[in-house]
Amino acid sequence: MTQTSPTRPGLIREFTDILTKISVPYHEPNAVVLRRRIVVGVVLVLGAGVLGFMHTKQPGDAWFYWLSLALGAIWAVGAMVSGPMHLGVVRFRGRNERPVFTGTGVGLVLGGFFILGALAVQQVPLLADQVTAVLDFTTQVSWRLVVLIAIVNAIAEEMFFRGALFSAFGRHYPLVLSTVLYIAAMMAAGNLMVGLAALVLGTVCAVERRATGGVLAPVLTHLVWGLMMVLALPPIFGM
Repeated sequence: MTQTSPTRPGLIREFTDILTKISVPYHEPNAVVLRRRIVVGVVLVLGAGVLGFMHTKQPGDAWFYWLSLALGAIWAVGAMVSGPMHLGVVRFRGRNERPVFTGTGVGLVLGGFFILGALAVQQVPLLADQVTAVLDFTTQVSWRLVVLIAIVNAIAEEMFFRGALFSAFGRHYPLVLSTVLYIAAMMAAGNLMVGLAALVLGTVCAVERRATGGVLAPVLTHLVWGLMMVLALPPIFGM
């Protein structure tokens, strides 16, 4: 039987503490804060514009996939130019460590939740059409390219939205504001289900960012979730 104590609580309590923790914002010089805010403002508008332009292309159009990779580069470069990035830590079993298992585990749970949701959405033609409109882009080219794009954009989006943008807000409601702007940027695709996915994923990843103080957990969650979506959803929707 697992013994608990004030210094070594049970696993459920530890996981709860990890996800509900609020990390203290990093102290950054005013010059860094100003640079972050200018860079993220410019990159946010540019990235949303590219995303919207991408979705004027038809499934199978090579430009869509090149623009997807370019969009990942925009998010990633913008994040790095804006200022320092932090990986974050969690305290588990009495020691500090990188949140590798936390981010991966949350990604698996979230992916499973979305797969179950997809089974329900499949029965609603209006919503199913919105999902298949996105999935069409994943079935017209090699699955290897789809996986590459999913990996690149998962990492790049988290670097920017849960890294640079989250940090730019400092103590001014970063979880809420960074998530709202993430949803707004993703809605440039003009797809309701993309916006809904951004709401859920963005909120979960922002909570992880706040809890761990860095982007590693959100990156891993987004990465695992994204791979599950591009590999599991097409068969569910008969594609």
